[in-house]
Amino acid sequence: MSNRRKFIKNTTLGFIGLSIVPKLTLSNEINTKITILHTNDTHSHIHPFTSGRNKGLGGMAQRAGLINSIRRTEDHVLLLDAGDIFQGTPYFNFYGGELEFKLMSEMKYDAATLGNHDFDNGLIGLKKQLPFAKFPFLIANYDFSKTILKDKFNPYKIFNKGGIKIGVFGIGIELEGLVPKKLYKNTKYLDPVKQANYYSDILRNKEDCDLIICLSHLGFKYKSNKLSDITFAKKTRNIDLIIGGHTHTFLKKPISILNLEKKEVLINQVGWAGINLGKVDFNFNQYNGLKKVSGKPIFIK
Repeated sequence: MSNRRKFIKNTTLGFIGLSIVPKLTLSNEINTKITILHTNDTHSHIHPFTSGRNKGLGGMAQRAGLINSIRRTEDHVLLLDAGDIFQGTPYFNFYGGELEFKLMSEMKYDAATLGNHDFDNGLIGLKKQLPFAKFPFLIANYDFSKTILKDKFNPYKIFNKGGIKIGVFGIGIELEGLVPKKLYKNTKYLDPVKQANYYSDILRNKEDCDLIICLSHLGFKYKSNKLSDITFAKKTRNIDLIIGGHTHTFLKKPISILNLEKKEVLINQVGWAGINLGKVDFNFNQYNGLKKVSGKPIFIK
């Protein structure tokens, strides 16, 4: 590590400090702050809620305004989504996902993964809308090689922000029993843990990523033994942050779980319908040390 810099991780969503020390790409800055913004399970909610306990919350125009405001104050921002973009309002019934993808593209999302409801119009429906998404969908454990979506997705992507290499990959939930077979057809479900460890090893040890993020649609936790983000984190290596979806879980702050190597992994999820925007800050320092920063999810209103 003589020519590598240790890093400090901070999150604006809770008092959490991580002691993981990955390999760092040298940056010209003494301190480099990486801001991760994220959503999950937005479910075609284009406008704010008009009634009920969530009245006035959400809305894609409002989200765009908040994201733009953060981008004006932060130098290195990554915007991600953990799936279930489709289904939930008449906009999806009428436009089939076109509007959602166009608006997310206008917001300049960097990447997303697939949720089970993103298959609601079948493989044909999803393929039809993909040209409207000017951002990649990342999925490491769905094999589409025997479907019309062959070669449409990559398992991971690497981003460079301020000299910091960030590896992002996606993990999807098992579709069998959750989605009608006719909608996903010959899509093959691969073991999430095996795929996650395979690609996170590539990202950490071959691609020299400083930060590894998993976009997961497994769900936060279950009463059964079904694989969740919590049990998944315990069985994996190298992942620094899991951005979750599927269970519509509102976390007041990310939780910390020890992985197979007894290193900490952050897990965060921000509910559903675009009510909240998740924000996690990682501060990289060319020297050493450990810092803790407090904060909370941002309501969109």
